Amino acid sequence: MKLLRLLFIFLSLPLFAQQGGMWIPSLLEGMNESEMTNLGMKMTAKDIYDVNNASLKDAVPHFNGGCTSEVISNQGLLLTNHHCGYSQIQSHSTLENDFLQDGFWAMSLKEELPNPGVNATFIVKIEDVTTKVMTGVSPTMGEADKQKKIEENIANVVQTSPKETWQDNRVRTFYEGNQYMLFVVETYKDIRLVGAPPSSIGKFGSDTDNWIWPRHTGDFSLFRIYADKNNRPAEYSADNVPYTPKHFLPISLDGVAENDFTLVFGYPGTTDEYLPSVAITQVINTINPARIAIRDAALSIQDKYMRADPQIKIQYASKFARIANYWKKWKGETLGLTKSNAVGIKKQQENELTSQINKLGKQQEYGQLLPKFEQYYTEIESYSLAREYFLETVVRNVELLKMAYQTYQLKQVYESRGAQSFEDRRNNLVASLEGQYKDYSKQVDEEVFEALIALYAKNVPAQFLPASFKNMNAQTATKNIYKNSAFVDYASVKNLLEGDAQTVISKLEKDPGYQMVKEMADTYFDKVAPKYEELKLNISGLERDYMKALLELSPKDARIFPNANSTLRVTYGKVNGYSPADAIYYEPVTHLEGVMQKYIPGDYEFDVPQKLIDLYKAKDYGQYGENGKMPINFIGTNHTTGGNSGSPAIDAEGNLIGLNFDRVWEGTMSDYYYDPALSRNIMVDIRYVLFIMDKYASAKNLIDELKLVHPKKEKGQSKKKK
Repeated sequence: MKLLRLLFIFLSLPLFAQQGGMWIPSLLEGMNESEMTNLGMKMTAKDIYDVNNASLKDAVPHFNGGCTSEVISNQGLLLTNHHCGYSQIQSHSTLENDFLQDGFWAMSLKEELPNPGVNATFIVKIEDVTTKVMTGVSPTMGEADKQKKIEENIANVVQTSPKETWQDNRVRTFYEGNQYMLFVVETYKDIRLVGAPPSSIGKFGSDTDNWIWPRHTGDFSLFRIYADKNNRPAEYSADNVPYTPKHFLPISLDGVAENDFTLVFGYPGTTDEYLPSVAITQVINTINPARIAIRDAALSIQDKYMRADPQIKIQYASKFARIANYWKKWKGETLGLTKSNAVGIKKQQENELTSQINKLGKQQEYGQLLPKFEQYYTEIESYSLAREYFLETVVRNVELLKMAYQTYQLKQVYESRGAQSFEDRRNNLVASLEGQYKDYSKQVDEEVFEALIALYAKNVPAQFLPASFKNMNAQTATKNIYKNSAFVDYASVKNLLEGDAQTVISKLEKDPGYQMVKEMADTYFDKVAPKYEELKLNISGLERDYMKALLELSPKDARIFPNANSTLRVTYGKVNGYSPADAIYYEPVTHLEGVMQKYIPGDYEFDVPQKLIDLYKAKDYGQYGENGKMPINFIGTNHTTGGNSGSPAIDAEGNLIGLNFDRVWEGTMSDYYYDPALSRNIMVDIRYVLFIMDKYASAKNLIDELKLVHPKKEKGQSKKKK
């Protein structure tokens, strides 16, 4: 038995190594609290999460459903990444007032800019509701019946669990369906833009440096939460007042050093740490290469036009950044998975698990898990490939197809729900399309369309291709559509959508752009989606049982953390450099000198504002510099992913020391496999944020709101007194 426990500890180490993991904040007492204390933390688990008293969780809202943010003043001042606020900064930008290029700073509350539709969501309480959700679910039920019953139970829990009238209940699944948690939340809907550095600071290095260390990027922006006069959530109103938080983060001016404790608090999006080796192999060899090829083509075309035309640069800045972000991430992910031998390690773990299943006589319960994974992933591969091509081409990267697809969905609404639903959806769509066409270039999109349609016809498995694609001339098809389709212009589309449902549908079906989307979508939903969903449901059931096996058969002290699912998590580690390759070592902190070394006058990625150059030459860093240098970014061993953008980096005492914004390229595979040797998260040093606010922007009104502290110096002084 002792040998068995040692074997499983060995088995668990590569996947669950100390400092890896994204932990539920309400469950930190015990192992996690001990580990954090051993790493240098001075707080308690209750300082991080407490229902009855103010704690760190009360200062960390979900920003607009995608990023993380933190409250840094008693007036609801909100800090997040520049790239998280990018679309809001862009939406307020014009050629005359280009906030992307020049930055924006509100010197009073009256100057702060509203952002319709943007929100910030706080966690009030987290509660385990697994027993309630699993009531009436039996092992003998089919997978579809299990899911149906679970969904019914979740709806009941959401409806019946106590909350205030301005709050919402949400239930999320953990450990692949082995645990369910209820989140009571408050969502504030009046969020105003307060400050943003120019892109030459907030996006310095742009796509070249994205996912790369060393970095020199001031990736931050400032917003403010407004509430009604009772401090409760409210839609935008001139009568609203700055939100008074339960807790806000003090800001440390003492900086970081190698091996300092770091805690990152936020809303990581999705991870798949427990996928079997066959799934990782498919990601490396099939899925990522397809995604990368499509975005390679789209990005190269957009980049060409953005460099040549300032108007197109503004229109496509946010879209380009969004597309490029995961394009580069997927490339680094494949590199990291290969370099770390993730497939080989997972195969070893699977062999050991099989051995333990056999030794413990668990073959009937768990013996077919890995063979079934092999079977289902082999079956799903061609369907997954076709799905990626459809999503990347129609839904994400060709704007004409994306907008035509929205009208295709409009027709489905009419056929399934009737005329009134059609009217409601149509009116919303017309309003939405106006914003989409504001940032649309027919010239750019036409070239992207031609390139991606050619890839689609070439690389989608033949059995899933629409009939017209099998002998398609991409150039001819492109010219026909962009000459004759209404979807190249907002006024034309608006006219196309006028009339009753039958009239609109009749007009749509004569449009060549709509005809192409309809053929692609009909083929996808007829030949790809049903089988893909069936296989995916079977795989989800296997993943739940596989996770159950790991939880049941691993030792009690095994570090098995739940996959990310956009819920509030804690990840902890230390400030550490790393060695990505033989004879290369990266220091954990970068400085303003590095900006000047990368400086290329006039380059859209590496230009530097003159005022920043002047401050550098004068070494005018104020209280924010250290030893005559201005720190900018630092790295740590915190396990992060998409959604952690904007997360606060917190020191051992609970003070803000930085702002998470990226990962190193070699470690982007941590969504599937966390390797402590390669996985590093990248953070903006909070002192650089303050330096830009104070010395560069002269936004002293904002500096005056903050609580600035010196925890390291105060410790030193108290020791001297003793």
